[in-house]
Amino acid sequence: MDLKELEAGIDPHVHWYYQSKIVPLRRYLKERIKASGPITLVDFGSGSGFFSECMLNELGMGVQRVYQVDIGYSEEELGPQKSNERIIRVHYTPKDIDNAVVVMMDVLEHIEDDLGILKEISGAIARPFHYFITVPAFMSVWSSHDVYLEHYRRYTVPQLMHVLQKANYNLNAAYYIFQSIFPLVWIIRRLKSTDKNMEAPDSSDMAPMPNWLNSLLKAYHKWEMRWGKSNKRFGLSCVAEGSGNN
Repeated sequence: MDLKELEAGIDPHVHWYYQSKIVPLRRYLKERIKASGPITLVDFGSGSGFFSECMLNELGMGVQRVYQVDIGYSEEELGPQKSNERIIRVHYTPKDIDNAVVVMMDVLEHIEDDLGILKEISGAIARPFHYFITVPAFMSVWSSHDVYLEHYRRYTVPQLMHVLQKANYNLNAAYYIFQSIFPLVWIIRRLKSTDKNMEAPDSSDMAPMPNWLNSLLKAYHKWEMRWGKSNKRFGLSCVAEGSGNN
């Protein structure tokens, strides 16, 4: 999770967006654990560490260890080292890990050379690994929120597939999530400026909301995520799943 969202007062343990986005990640990690046993989770671009720490708590010893890798924040920004001995915070990609799953939750859009970082990760983890990647979708919904979060781009599924294939990653599935709210968001953002060079606002578009609305959105999107892998048309986020170094 981006630390800027925390600064905006967003609690990912409650907010519908993060509670919905964790659904396909949970499903994927359970599949990997069932297929090959306990995993080592590499949370690249971990930020606050929300996603990997939730999975560590929920999946128990199915996750042997978590490496939280973030080159974008200083030690002071990230805060003190986690007290859980199974969580290791580092500024580099760990090497030679058995049964690793690399998770990148909305990370590639922050990196100018997305192809280069994918190759760097693959080169560091010399042994076969799996991955789960999400990125924001469609430049047509580019907004001041992207500028605020310092994004370089938004993707389509074909564009995400292309950069993964150029990095020699094997692709098992690629799809969109947050399909239902896409048309409304598209209309709202098209009515505003979509200039990629717009100035960054002082705050995030995402904000806490009334409990009833947050609960409604969370319940609906958790239900919608059950059919997420079949959605190849549109959505606010792209997801890719696959393997590397096989």
